[in-house]
Amino acid sequence: MKKNHLDKTFYKTVLTIAIPIVIQNLISIGLNMADTVMIGKLGVDELAAVGTANRLYFVFSSLCFGIYSGASVYVSQYWGVRDIKNIRRTLGIDIILGGGVSLLFTAIAIFFAPQVLGLFSSEPRVIELGTQYLHIVALSYFCTSMSFAINFNCRAIHMLKVPTIINTLSLLINLGLNYVLIFGKFGMPKMGVKGAAWATLIARIVEFVLMFICVYSQKEHPLAGKPHDLFSFDRKLFSKVLKTSLPVIVSEGGWSLGNSVYYIAYGMLGASALAVVQVASTINDLFQCLFFGIGNASAVMIGNELGRKNEDKAYDYAVAFLKMTFVVNVVVSTALFFSRSGVIAMYDFDQETNIMLAKTITVYAIYMLPKMFTYVLFCGILRSGGDTKICMFLDLLGVWVIGVPLAFIGVLVLKLPLHIVVAMVFFEEWVKLIFSMIRFKSKKWAHTLI
Repeated sequence: MKKNHLDKTFYKTVLTIAIPIVIQNLISIGLNMADTVMIGKLGVDELAAVGTANRLYFVFSSLCFGIYSGASVYVSQYWGVRDIKNIRRTLGIDIILGGGVSLLFTAIAIFFAPQVLGLFSSEPRVIELGTQYLHIVALSYFCTSMSFAINFNCRAIHMLKVPTIINTLSLLINLGLNYVLIFGKFGMPKMGVKGAAWATLIARIVEFVLMFICVYSQKEHPLAGKPHDLFSFDRKLFSKVLKTSLPVIVSEGGWSLGNSVYYIAYGMLGASALAVVQVASTINDLFQCLFFGIGNASAVMIGNELGRKNEDKAYDYAVAFLKMTFVVNVVVSTALFFSRSGVIAMYDFDQETNIMLAKTITVYAIYMLPKMFTYVLFCGILRSGGDTKICMFLDLLGVWVIGVPLAFIGVLVLKLPLHIVVAMVFFEEWVKLIFSMIRFKSKKWAHTLI
């Protein structure tokens, strides 16, 4: 690849794709952080309850991510050759799979909320508050899955401007309604955690309606297929997409379940530990937004080149993305470390909980480098070439063979404090990074799938 081509075309395209995604995530996570601050004002039990209840959403959204990111490998490659017909058919597959998962998780939340929450906490008040929250917020899962489907496919075809605006509007609605309904402002009743749930439900419905209008108000929009366009896929296409997507679904599902099992271990340390991990995780996600943009840009751009059968250019792009990840990592992990006092000032925790929070954020900052390298390798580079089985194997190995056993050994056997247990759990990231780099350098991941 010529250097001037990389300089002019590569970085321009990276910014075009990455900036809207970074903005989406910054707003989403920033407002989620504002949510935790508002709910945290109600008390540690309330924050622990909502954080625990959202573990179900975390597993649900991770499965959706697995479905849509696996299928978007094909959408990116189809877009590389402008095959609109198969882009719409792939979206139809997304709708069926994602809609089915959303209905399943809605049923689990409505009928089994206390049992699910009881896995993470034995405190009756946390379970009671979490159940109240889940029974309402679960009604948003279907709209959420459909909005995700449109959003992921818009990324793959480089059409992110309007979806970004819609995401921003939806999240601002969520934030505003949270303030009004949680605390009972402007004549509304003070609803506490129920208010947070209603705010999320209303915002998600608005988001889905606007996403639908965004696509179908443009006759030539690549995703604006009629029912027979979306669902006319044959068994061969469905099997081909599922073959690539299924390892991603299993990977994301297994990874998210494993991370939720971590919360079972953390919950054994008390409601304060659950609240601290909820806050530290949200702050960490906020600082990681730049990597979400890098990862998505790499998946789309490498996928486009593989669709055009430009394997060498795809590999050169991947190397450039990894260099970019390292530079950003140094800056962001340092910034996260020095954010500790500012984060503590936002919450009304007692002194012991504040110290626990500061130490836990430090651990997140230390482990950002291997974690984000692995994220870009898995979600951006390896999966873009359809190398999903390797990613699945490494994800499941890291979480279930290393992370989960270490979490319970740290809590039950060694009786360690929260931040040390979190550090033990994160050791899995180094193992995944070593093996994924070996796979990357082999170049065996770069496949043209269409």
